[in-house]
Amino acid sequence: MNVDRPAARPFTYVAIGVLGLAAAAAVLLQPDAARTQTTAGDWEPPLTAHGHPDLQGNWTNQTLTPFERPEGQGPVLSPDEVAAVEGGQAQTVAERTAPVDPDRPLPPGGEHRVCIDGATTCYDEFYREPGERVAIVNGEPRSSLVTDPPDGRVPDLTPEARRRLEAAAEFRGRFGQYDHPELRPLAERCIVSFGSSAGPPMLPNYWYNNSYTIAQNEDFIVIMAEMVHDARIIPIRDPREQLESRPEPEHVTPWFGSSVGWWEDGTLVVETTNLNPEHAFRGVPPSKDRKVVERFTRVDEETMLYEFTIDDPAVYTSPWGGQVPFKRFDHLLYEYACHEGNYAMFNVLSGARYQERMGGNP
Repeated sequence: MNVDRPAARPFTYVAIGVLGLAAAAAVLLQPDAARTQTTAGDWEPPLTAHGHPDLQGNWTNQTLTPFERPEGQGPVLSPDEVAAVEGGQAQTVAERTAPVDPDRPLPPGGEHRVCIDGATTCYDEFYREPGERVAIVNGEPRSSLVTDPPDGRVPDLTPEARRRLEAAAEFRGRFGQYDHPELRPLAERCIVSFGSSAGPPMLPNYWYNNSYTIAQNEDFIVIMAEMVHDARIIPIRDPREQLESRPEPEHVTPWFGSSVGWWEDGTLVVETTNLNPEHAFRGVPPSKDRKVVERFTRVDEETMLYEFTIDDPAVYTSPWGGQVPFKRFDHLLYEYACHEGNYAMFNVLSGARYQERMGGNP
């Protein structure tokens, strides 16, 4: 969240410094004061005292580029297409942040300025921060974040994955969606981020809170997502040993999986397995064999290229992945105190109980 704007959010926020969770990863390192003087096209990243690229600080992956490529569009946007996308967003912001008549009647048909699922009361544009620019990678304005396969679309689900989804839907259909807390979404319960903010893969949610804080030392990388303040603590291992040095055994499935990282020619590579079967990605749970590989590469003073590949043969008909530019975010972040301010869960469930007492069907 940009500190130049009031800290209005659906939950309580408390300003924090750089991060209290650095202690979880040991003492932060100060970047090497000596930076290589480079010319355009020959930029080299600043290094930590241990000689690795310095990824520390605040970053954001907010973008107007959609996750999947629209049908019939090429991988690179033309200048006119970029102007249309970015100009359209600017116009939308101007229109939706204009003063409104407080005495206006309820909009017909459930319409509202910015709403989810036809709701008549929800966030307006003041609360949103989807970004102002399309994603630029290697100088190209991208039409999608998914880049593999070449059509920029997520591959089809396997027949096995479809059967699993149908079985899960059939089981869940035996209950009302407000019967008990475990039937509510994980993010609503403040367990993990909305969308896939914390990952893996770490993706923009196209709504707000698309920022991250990274801390590192020789042995660990800590990545804290602003959304729901999820933190990934990733041990750094020798690549020859990383398969034998998983943080957890296979039967332990953390929410963000078991991750290990190593350095390859100035790129941080992170491999994650053991993903929790309840932590669905875009509505589809992972299989026990899912592997996510992420790559973090500083490409200039203000940009880090984030790349990801998902390999889950039980769920997708082929591996797939994409690229997301992370931009330096030179502002403070504020704690997303989700549980502390989460009145929604109590209100949703108590409202359902009231409707049941009144003979209704929530």
